Amino acid sequence: MRRLIFAAAALALAAAIATTAALAVSRSNRSSMSGVMSMPMSRSMSGSSKSSTLASQLALARLATAKYVTNLDRANTDGYGIITRMIPDMGYHYLNPNVKGFDVRKPAILVYERRGARWQLGALEWVFPAKPATPPLPGARYGSFGAACHYVDGTFVPEPSQADCPTTAPGTGAAFFFWHPKLYTMHFWVWYPNPAGLYSSMNPLVAPFSGG
Repeated sequence: MRRLIFAAAALALAAAIATTAALAVSRSNRSSMSGVMSMPMSRSMSGSSKSSTLASQLALARLATAKYVTNLDRANTDGYGIITRMIPDMGYHYLNPNVKGFDVRKPAILVYERRGARWQLGALEWVFPAKPATPPLPGARYGSFGAACHYVDGTFVPEPSQADCPTTAPGTGAAFFFWHPKLYTMHFWVWYPNPAGLYSSMNPLVAPFSGG
Protein backbone atom coordinates (compact mmCIF):
# COMPACT_ATOMS: atom_id res chain seq x y z
CA MET A 1 0.00 0.00 0.00
CA ARG A 2 1.11 3.52 -0.74
CA ARG A 3 1.37 6.28 1.84
CA LEU A 4 1.53 9.91 0.84
CA ILE A 5 3.20 12.54 2.94
CA PHE A 6 4.14 15.80 1.35
CA ALA A 7 6.78 18.16 2.58
CA ALA A 8 7.10 21.76 1.50
CA ALA A 9 10.19 23.89 1.16
CA ALA A 10 9.58 27.46 2.26
CA LEU A 11 10.58 30.22 -0.16
CA ALA A 12 12.50 33.20 1.24
CA LEU A 13 10.68 36.43 0.33
CA ALA A 14 12.25 39.88 0.80
CA ALA A 15 10.82 43.39 0.38
CA ALA A 16 12.95 46.29 -0.90
CA ILE A 17 13.34 49.20 1.51
CA ALA A 18 13.40 52.71 0.08
CA THR A 19 15.75 55.41 1.42
CA THR A 20 15.13 59.16 1.40
CA ALA A 21 17.60 61.44 -0.34
CA ALA A 22 19.08 64.33 1.62
CA LEU A 23 17.42 67.66 0.94
CA ALA A 24 19.37 70.89 0.44
CA VAL A 25 17.73 72.65 3.37
CA SER A 26 18.69 73.50 6.95
CA ARG A 27 19.48 70.75 9.47
CA SER A 28 16.22 71.30 11.33
CA ASN A 29 14.18 71.08 8.12
CA ARG A 30 16.00 67.87 7.13
CA SER A 31 15.16 66.28 10.46
CA SER A 32 11.54 67.31 10.13
CA MET A 33 11.21 66.10 6.54
CA SER A 34 12.87 62.79 7.43
CA GLY A 35 10.22 62.11 10.06
CA VAL A 36 7.43 62.97 7.61
CA MET A 37 8.70 61.12 4.54
CA SER A 38 10.80 58.09 5.47
CA MET A 39 8.10 55.91 7.09
CA PRO A 40 5.39 56.27 4.39
CA MET A 41 7.88 55.63 1.61
CA SER A 42 9.20 52.48 3.30
CA ARG A 43 5.69 51.07 3.80
CA SER A 44 4.68 51.92 0.25
CA MET A 45 7.68 50.21 -1.28
CA SER A 46 7.26 47.15 0.94
CA GLY A 47 3.65 46.71 -0.19
CA SER A 48 4.63 47.32 -3.79
CA SER A 49 7.40 44.71 -3.61
CA LYS A 50 5.06 42.07 -2.16
CA SER A 51 2.48 42.76 -4.87
CA SER A 52 5.17 42.52 -7.53
CA THR A 53 6.43 39.21 -6.13
CA LEU A 54 2.92 37.74 -6.02
CA ALA A 55 2.20 38.94 -9.56
CA SER A 56 5.41 37.29 -10.79
CA GLN A 57 4.55 34.00 -9.08
CA LEU A 58 1.03 34.13 -10.46
CA ALA A 59 2.39 34.64 -13.96
CA LEU A 60 4.79 31.70 -13.62
CA ALA A 61 2.00 29.46 -12.37
CA ARG A 62 -0.30 30.37 -15.24
CA LEU A 63 2.38 29.92 -17.90
CA ALA A 64 3.34 26.51 -16.52
CA THR A 65 -0.21 25.16 -16.20
CA ALA A 66 -1.92 26.72 -19.23
CA LYS A 67 -1.60 23.36 -21.02
CA TYR A 68 -4.00 21.82 -18.47
CA VAL A 69 -6.72 24.48 -18.39
CA THR A 70 -9.27 22.61 -20.53
CA ASN A 71 -7.23 19.48 -21.21
CA LEU A 72 -7.66 16.89 -18.47
CA ASP A 73 -6.24 14.21 -20.77
CA ARG A 74 -2.94 16.10 -20.86
CA ALA A 75 -2.92 16.26 -17.07
CA ASN A 76 -3.55 12.50 -16.90
CA THR A 77 -0.72 11.87 -19.36
CA ASP A 78 1.62 13.98 -17.22
CA GLY A 79 0.90 11.91 -14.13
CA TYR A 80 -2.12 13.49 -12.46
CA GLY A 81 -4.72 11.03 -11.20
CA ILE A 82 -8.04 11.57 -9.44
CA ILE A 83 -8.02 11.58 -5.62
CA THR A 84 -11.42 13.17 -4.92
CA ARG A 85 -14.62 13.49 -6.82
CA MET A 86 -16.42 16.82 -6.75
CA ILE A 87 -16.16 18.56 -3.39
CA PRO A 88 -18.92 21.21 -3.43
CA ASP A 89 -17.69 24.77 -3.96
CA MET A 90 -14.21 23.42 -4.59
CA GLY A 91 -13.78 20.83 -7.33
CA TYR A 92 -12.36 17.48 -8.42
CA HIS A 93 -8.79 16.94 -7.20
CA TYR A 94 -6.07 15.35 -9.33
CA LEU A 95 -2.75 14.48 -7.70
CA ASN A 96 0.68 13.97 -9.22
CA PRO A 97 2.55 11.80 -6.66
CA ASN A 98 5.86 12.53 -8.41
CA VAL A 99 5.75 16.22 -7.47
CA LYS A 100 7.69 16.89 -4.27
CA GLY A 101 8.13 20.07 -2.28
CA PHE A 102 6.91 23.48 -3.41
CA ASP A 103 7.39 24.94 -6.86
CA VAL A 104 4.76 27.37 -8.14
CA ARG A 105 5.33 25.97 -11.64
CA LYS A 106 4.70 22.37 -10.53
CA PRO A 107 1.53 22.03 -8.48
CA ALA A 108 1.05 18.77 -6.62
CA ILE A 109 -2.71 18.93 -7.19
CA LEU A 110 -4.91 20.34 -9.96
CA VAL A 111 -8.46 21.29 -8.96
CA TYR A 112 -10.95 20.98 -11.82
CA GLU A 113 -14.57 22.00 -12.40
CA ARG A 114 -16.74 19.88 -14.68
CA ARG A 115 -19.92 20.37 -16.65
CA GLY A 116 -20.87 17.24 -18.59
CA ALA A 117 -17.83 16.14 -20.57
CA ARG A 118 -16.07 19.51 -20.32
CA TRP A 119 -13.40 20.27 -17.74
CA GLN A 120 -12.02 23.61 -16.55
CA LEU A 121 -8.98 24.00 -14.31
CA GLY A 122 -9.82 26.30 -11.41
CA ALA A 123 -7.08 26.12 -8.79
CA LEU A 124 -3.65 24.73 -8.09
CA GLU A 125 -3.03 23.16 -4.70
CA TRP A 126 -0.19 22.09 -2.43
CA VAL A 127 -0.45 20.13 0.81
CA PHE A 128 1.84 20.13 3.85
CA PRO A 129 2.16 17.83 6.89
CA ALA A 130 2.46 20.96 9.08
CA LYS A 131 1.61 24.60 8.53
CA PRO A 132 4.66 26.23 6.88
CA ALA A 133 6.60 28.55 9.17
CA THR A 134 7.27 30.80 6.19
CA PRO A 135 4.50 31.25 3.59
CA PRO A 136 5.44 29.76 0.20
CA LEU A 137 3.65 32.69 -1.45
CA PRO A 138 3.01 36.26 -0.22
CA GLY A 139 -0.08 36.40 1.99
CA ALA A 140 -0.71 32.66 1.77
CA ARG A 141 -3.58 31.23 3.80
CA TYR A 142 -4.27 27.59 4.58
CA GLY A 143 -7.11 25.13 4.89
CA SER A 144 -6.96 21.56 6.12
CA PHE A 145 -7.92 18.06 5.03
CA GLY A 146 -8.45 15.41 7.67
CA ALA A 147 -6.86 11.97 7.67
CA ALA A 148 -8.45 9.88 4.93
CA CYS A 149 -8.32 6.77 2.77
CA HIS A 150 -8.34 7.35 -0.99
CA TYR A 151 -9.36 4.99 -3.77
CA VAL A 152 -8.52 4.89 -7.45
CA ASP A 153 -11.92 6.19 -8.57
CA GLY A 154 -11.72 9.34 -6.44
CA THR A 155 -13.72 7.99 -3.51
CA PHE A 156 -12.29 8.97 -0.14
CA VAL A 157 -13.24 7.92 3.37
CA PRO A 158 -12.19 9.82 6.52
CA GLU A 159 -10.30 7.45 8.84
CA PRO A 160 -7.73 8.15 11.58
CA SER A 161 -5.27 5.48 10.39
CA GLN A 162 -4.51 3.33 7.36
CA ALA A 163 -5.42 0.23 9.36
CA ASP A 164 -9.00 1.55 9.52
CA CYS A 165 -9.34 1.91 5.75
CA PRO A 166 -11.83 -0.39 4.03
CA THR A 167 -10.10 -2.74 1.59
CA THR A 168 -12.15 -1.36 -1.28
CA ALA A 169 -14.19 1.83 -1.66
CA PRO A 170 -17.61 1.64 -0.02
CA GLY A 171 -20.34 1.75 -2.64
CA THR A 172 -18.05 1.43 -5.65
CA GLY A 173 -15.63 -1.39 -4.86
CA ALA A 174 -12.70 0.62 -6.24
CA ALA A 175 -9.20 -0.46 -5.24
CA PHE A 176 -7.36 1.24 -2.37
CA PHE A 177 -4.92 3.93 -3.46
CA PHE A 178 -3.36 5.55 -0.35
CA TRP A 179 -3.99 6.95 3.12
CA HIS A 180 -2.72 10.23 4.52
CA PRO A 181 -2.76 11.90 7.94
CA LYS A 182 -4.24 15.36 8.48
CA LEU A 183 -2.77 17.80 5.97
CA TYR A 184 -2.64 21.56 5.62
CA THR A 185 -3.75 22.74 2.20
CA MET A 186 -3.01 25.82 0.13
CA HIS A 187 -5.23 26.55 -2.85
CA PHE A 188 -4.15 29.04 -5.50
CA TRP A 189 -7.08 30.11 -7.69
CA VAL A 190 -5.15 31.14 -10.76
CA TRP A 191 -7.64 29.98 -13.40
CA TYR A 192 -11.03 30.86 -11.90
CA PRO A 193 -11.99 34.04 -10.02
CA ASN A 194 -12.65 33.60 -6.32
CA PRO A 195 -14.32 36.44 -4.39
CA ALA A 196 -13.41 34.64 -1.15
CA GLY A 197 -9.73 35.18 -1.92
CA LEU A 198 -6.89 33.82 -4.02
CA TYR A 199 -5.95 31.29 -1.31
CA SER A 200 -9.41 30.38 -0.02
CA SER A 201 -10.24 26.66 -0.01
CA MET A 202 -13.84 27.27 -1.03
CA ASN A 203 -15.07 29.28 -4.00
CA PRO A 204 -18.74 30.35 -4.14
CA LEU A 205 -18.50 31.00 -7.88
CA VAL A 206 -18.01 27.30 -8.68
CA ALA A 207 -21.33 26.36 -7.02
CA PRO A 208 -22.97 25.87 -10.47
CA PHE A 209 -20.44 23.07 -11.10
CA SER A 210 -21.07 21.28 -7.82
CA GLY A 211 -23.50 18.87 -9.46
CA GLY A 212 -20.97 17.97 -12.13
